[in-house]
Amino acid sequence: MNERAEQNVPNGYLRPALVLHICSADVFLGRITYVYPGLFQVQVFTPKGLLKDFLHKRERGELLIQKSRSLKNNLLKKIPLSISKDGFVHFGDTVMLVNPDNHKSPMENYPAVCGNLSLAVLPDEIAVHTADSLQAPCEVSAIKSVNPVGRNTFRILSTEGNSMGEPIRFGQNFGLGATGGFADQMLYLGSDHKSFMRFAKKSYLQQVFLTDELSYLTCWQATFLDPQLRLEYEGFPVPANSKLLITHCHTNRGLAVPRKYWISSYFGKEYEVICHTYLDSHKAEEDKNYWIIVTGNPSDEESTMFDRPKPLSEKTREHPSEETRDREMKFTQEHRT
Repeated sequence: MNERAEQNVPNGYLRPALVLHICSADVFLGRITYVYPGLFQVQVFTPKGLLKDFLHKRERGELLIQKSRSLKNNLLKKIPLSISKDGFVHFGDTVMLVNPDNHKSPMENYPAVCGNLSLAVLPDEIAVHTADSLQAPCEVSAIKSVNPVGRNTFRILSTEGNSMGEPIRFGQNFGLGATGGFADQMLYLGSDHKSFMRFAKKSYLQQVFLTDELSYLTCWQATFLDPQLRLEYEGFPVPANSKLLITHCHTNRGLAVPRKYWISSYFGKEYEVICHTYLDSHKAEEDKNYWIIVTGNPSDEESTMFDRPKPLSEKTREHPSEETRDREMKFTQEHRT
């Protein structure tokens, strides 16, 4: 070290030359330690030490690129859905939550997005590059993909001690757990009343999040779609692959996708999910609150019941062709005469 550099070192501090002499063993390992008493400790790696540190971290999987790759692989890993043998949803089932398309024209639906949207985990953009697992609390979003992967698959959990395999009933509490594709981790879907510090980023309504604590804030209920038959269906098993409402127990607000608030994430353009009950002029819930609990397809393990084509008779009744209409009119006229 030159004389000018030695003069800049304050009195009472160890000179770097003296430190190098004391830490000669670390220099052999490729690491030089500068110790300044009472202030800080600085480690300077030589090229040989940097290589050894890199190889050591790579063997243990501690490199940032390895952590981010592990997280992304699990989030995008294909997950098989549970198959319902009796047509109902059961505790312990692995399902998808899909907000179905409202089948409106683009002009009528503007500025909302068209198509089916599935509920998905939305990790923090920094955590995607640095973490190797999901970090709580975590946000959720609605994505256009309806293929079951680690991001958009949830497990139906019992919050009242019900045994796994029992069907869920309308008005019964249950939980929704997200693993993100990891076998040893689970976060729970929850919500809470909005406040000055806690609200959705785009709509400023009640936010929905994932937490690692199972409490009453993570309890949900399935509600029958038709309000006129809601009391009659209380206590009946919840059918799979059919439209229903999902209500938050603590706030009594419905899980919803407004479809006009979008989020820019690491995975692209996605849509905000909130807890808010949208009512029309007849005091009935709008399609923003509609959900379908999707299960697996028994005839094809790689697809879901949502991808399964409808029977031809249902398609014909919903969208009859001109030939079908003429045939029905002719049949009606013949039987009238």
